[in-house]
Amino acid sequence: MPVRVAIAGKGGTGKTSFAAMLIRTLQEGTGGTILAVDADPNSNLHEALGIAVPRTVADVLEEVKTPGPPPAGMPKSQLIEYRLRSVLVETPRLDLLSMGTPEGPGCYCFPNDLIRHHLAALARDYDFLVVDNEAGMEHLSRRVAQDMDMTFVLSDATVRGLRTAGRIRALVDEIGLKPGRVWLVVNRVVDRRPLEEAIAATGLEVGGFIPDDKGVADLDLHGEPLARLPAGSPALQAVLAVATRAGLTDGRTSD
Repeated sequence: MPVRVAIAGKGGTGKTSFAAMLIRTLQEGTGGTILAVDADPNSNLHEALGIAVPRTVADVLEEVKTPGPPPAGMPKSQLIEYRLRSVLVETPRLDLLSMGTPEGPGCYCFPNDLIRHHLAALARDYDFLVVDNEAGMEHLSRRVAQDMDMTFVLSDATVRGLRTAGRIRALVDEIGLKPGRVWLVVNRVVDRRPLEEAIAATGLEVGGFIPDDKGVADLDLHGEPLARLPAGSPALQAVLAVATRAGLTDGRTSD
């Protein structure tokens, strides 16, 4: 079974940038295989990773909604799972599944259940499953990120952001998700001292602080992949410290 990691947070916290840097850290620090899942309809994890995504899960679901019988002898559920596997983008030691654009009208309960089942089956072939969740809180009830070993809740370095992080944890408890060990990660930090009271009020275990890093901002501004960050990047080093504290790496790099 893989180590299953979810990343959650409100929009604008740098959730996807953290996901990309965490994936890079796992690649360099463990040498393990990773299945990355971009569960955000505003899909841009592939851009942060520098991976092209020709088709998404949303494309598959739209195809399945089109009237017409499946191939002879193939149940509809098996057809969906086959097509989902066909949109998996494979690279050495890192594969990516992108959920794609918002669902739109109509009921997607059946396909969503199949996606969860498909992820569980597919992830068995990897050392790590990293799920970059949709921004906000309402999506958590879809349970795509159910049964995680750990969840990182991202906040920006504001009191308002930290209050949202606390509400995300409360919602996780309320709807009965199994997030594993939950860590708070505060992003773009310049001075943490004014935030200490709000951090304590979240009730979350602190995984670490990611400093405001001009290198990350510049790459994001120009749409460049974060793979281009130098090894000495303050943000990348902070993500390594978070991953080490969470027990995902031993703090060293293998590459």
